[in-house]
Amino acid sequence: MTDTVPRVPRRSALRLIGGAIAVAAVPSLAHARGGPAPRVEALLARLTLDEKISLLHGATDPRPLGQAGYVPGVERLGIPPLRLADGPAGVRVTRPATALPAPVLLASAFDPGLARRYGRVIGREGRALGQDLLLSPMVNLIRTPYAGRNFETFSEDPLLSAHLVAAEIEGIQSEGLIATVKHFALNNQERDRTSVDVRVDERTLHETELRGFEAAVAAGTGAVMGAYNKVNGTFACENEALLTGVLRERWGFTGFVMTDWSAAHSTREALLAGLDMEMPDGTHYGTALRTAVRDGGVPEAYVDRAVRRVLAVMDRFGLLDGTARHRPERDAAAGAAVAREVAEAGATLLRNAHATLPLSDGGSVAVIGPTGGRPLVSGGGSAHVVPEHADSPLDIIRSRAARVTYALGEDVFGKPLPAGALDPAFDSEAQHVEAGRTWTYDGTLTVTEAEEWTLVLHYSGTHPLRPTVLLDGVELFPLVPGWSEYFTGGLLTHAADGLSVRRRTMKPTEGTHRLSITARGGEAGQLFRLRRITAATRARDVTEAVRAARAARDVVLFAYEDAIEGQDRTTIALPGNQERLIGAVTAANPRTTVVLNTSSATSMPWLERTGAVLQMYYPGQEGAAATAAVLFGDRDPGGRLTQSFPAGDDRHPVAGDPRRYPGVDGTEEYTEGVHVGHRWYDAERVRPLFPFGHGLSYTSFAYEDPEAVWTADGLDVAYEDPEAVWTADGLDVAFTVRNTGQREGVDVPQVYAGPSPDVPLDQPVRVLAGYRRLTLRAGQERRVTVRVEPRTLSSWDPGVHDWVLGTGARTLWIGASSRDLRLRLDARVGG
Repeated sequence: MTDTVPRVPRRSALRLIGGAIAVAAVPSLAHARGGPAPRVEALLARLTLDEKISLLHGATDPRPLGQAGYVPGVERLGIPPLRLADGPAGVRVTRPATALPAPVLLASAFDPGLARRYGRVIGREGRALGQDLLLSPMVNLIRTPYAGRNFETFSEDPLLSAHLVAAEIEGIQSEGLIATVKHFALNNQERDRTSVDVRVDERTLHETELRGFEAAVAAGTGAVMGAYNKVNGTFACENEALLTGVLRERWGFTGFVMTDWSAAHSTREALLAGLDMEMPDGTHYGTALRTAVRDGGVPEAYVDRAVRRVLAVMDRFGLLDGTARHRPERDAAAGAAVAREVAEAGATLLRNAHATLPLSDGGSVAVIGPTGGRPLVSGGGSAHVVPEHADSPLDIIRSRAARVTYALGEDVFGKPLPAGALDPAFDSEAQHVEAGRTWTYDGTLTVTEAEEWTLVLHYSGTHPLRPTVLLDGVELFPLVPGWSEYFTGGLLTHAADGLSVRRRTMKPTEGTHRLSITARGGEAGQLFRLRRITAATRARDVTEAVRAARAARDVVLFAYEDAIEGQDRTTIALPGNQERLIGAVTAANPRTTVVLNTSSATSMPWLERTGAVLQMYYPGQEGAAATAAVLFGDRDPGGRLTQSFPAGDDRHPVAGDPRRYPGVDGTEEYTEGVHVGHRWYDAERVRPLFPFGHGLSYTSFAYEDPEAVWTADGLDVAYEDPEAVWTADGLDVAFTVRNTGQREGVDVPQVYAGPSPDVPLDQPVRVLAGYRRLTLRAGQERRVTVRVEPRTLSSWDPGVHDWVLGTGARTLWIGASSRDLRLRLDARVGG
């Protein structure tokens, strides 16, 4: 795969990110590239001020479909409304849509062509479901393993992220749906995301986080979403250096910029800085903007500039003149096929000792774990999609093995309260409250042994109608302020029968405790139940799982971690009782494969006792079939890690330094500089649990015969000595990949580049410079050429505020991961 990001033209010195924002001159009416479109200018001239402002903020949709946002059109001028839907892994509305695998699983395939097809599925379905704009893709780097939305983005590596975001945007927009790259910029954590001030130097910003956004702009993204956080003291949605200096002036972006939801903080400052649209309402861009224009505080030319940008994008997609392609029907079968292809291609085999995998058809298998019996399709929040169907892994495995047993292993939804625990007794498993009625309870809960309890509430009412439960006067399930109540989905927030679920962990003392409950029926009535999880119930679950493991030849244990937008993880360890469960099961049967349905990196103190570990992240609606296809060897596990897996919570780039994460006194510092992800492990000589790019196959591969290929005057000239040669367009690194095993398999060879001796800047030990995904039959070999572009060999020089080529002798490595480097060769860059 080559670096598809074009060279950026040099410009005058760029203003440093942050700092004081000067009042810019009134913008010219000229379009940034070649002048305004006549249709747009004609409409702009006829719009009233109120109509203009109505196009710059969200409103209530008169025909909602559960989408995230709505911008009313101007009917008298034929300007249609815009409907905006979330969709990092499929279109998020109330109607069924294809639930694709999480973007991090897509990225694990190292295949921009597959990312383009992924985008096309979302683009077609978005149009079919009445949407005009997609609030995706997300390209923020994976900087900390704790970030709650790591599964929604691609990678810790700037180059890989840039390739994939560009390809996905091309796919989305080829179907006529406007793409929105997000979150611009440095929204790399959920904790304090609406207020944290990210401090970053200019070089780090350009060499790491911005590369993916620049690629999105080069790919033609129609919109950009500003981030919640501050960047060097200024909120991202009113940061003139980002929104104008980088986005418009350096990159030439001509689309429009919107806020993340409720991320606007001002009217005049934001508009002048380059923010065009406020979502989901008009707190700052509604009445406040109208007043500012009429009072002379904001020149109307700035309103015109923002409206022009919005209309120009609508015009580009044929929404103003009726040339937009006809809205298609959903092609559910085609969407499902791509969903399965992505899940199989991204399946990443981390360990496979003693040929544990693939499994044999017709054998005996014990399936263990809650996500073995119930599919974990997607994470929560913006990524949650309503699929038409989603099979469970258990059902698919039953169709392949001769004998299958199932053990829950860990009951995440709780066991019924023991008889006699409630006084007076009530039906804690199915308490009905009639419509229009209020049900109350005032009694006691008896605890027979002091131990940790998790009380689990299941309820059918909407959030305001959630039953109020007080234990000794303390409310156990209070409504969470802000938007966090609405960021639900995934596994843990809904029971199998659809009831919403909330949990509260505590350690009550032995004896009686006062329990008070108030439940309202509302308009439709309500059903709720109250359950518990204790050390004793967990022990019984583990015992049952061990019994099943001993009785089977093979065990497939599904482990989970349920990520939800709006909150970060507190540890990379598996939640709940899963580490104990895995330890007990692997002791009973070493032929245990652990399938990880997790959002991001996971620590594995149990690793050496397992037979195999298969990373499937959140695999979408076809995840069960894809997982079984890999487990039974129908498909070679073709995924590779797009993020380094640390050995523990104390062995990763932000560990032990609260200034790096989560921040101190509201400020977070990116003091790791350009050493993000795998670069940090190399710089600090820290061994990860699994390195970036790691992934096993059911066969084996050898890399041989590196040589240089120099393209000159349209001719390819090959050299016998194993070195690469600089060309005007970059380095072509050629080598042979040979399948040395007994079956067909997938390989992803990677090229890494060392530092330049001619650049007096702190440089990474090595950077990912290119890669190629290929499938080879047993014994087959193929000559591979990987192009290393000038941008990859360049550094951002803060002295000139631009890229400088890293000339001189450069070392290149060819390998199967950032730590499995098998070939080394030298190159001289720039003569």
